[in-house]
Amino acid sequence: MISIPELALLAFAGYRCTQLAVHDTILDPARAVVFDWHSRNTDSSLRTAAVTLISCPYCIGWWIAGLLLATWLLVTGQFGQAPLLVHAVEWFAVAGAAVLLNRLDDTLSEVSR
Repeated sequence: MISIPELALLAFAGYRCTQLAVHDTILDPARAVVFDWHSRNTDSSLRTAAVTLISCPYCIGWWIAGLLLATWLLVTGQFGQAPLLVHAVEWFAVAGAAVLLNRLDDTLSEVSR
């Protein structure tokens, strides 16, 4: 099971990676390709799902948190030390903490306007 400092580290990393994936200009060209691909066939449920995934911080944040947690657990050798159910709960914890950071960032951005 991951410790509280590891949870915090993964939450901050998840928050930052989610911001990168959804908002940062460095990935604008990649997102533009997906949006263009979707605009050529807006009836496609696969294309709509892809656009939803890359546009929604909660959607992409969930998968980023899972990827970060799995990578952390495998690299640190902790994956086999707990049942999968424990890792599932850790995934919820990391994703939830990252979402709280995203919500805090959104709220502070709105207040400063």
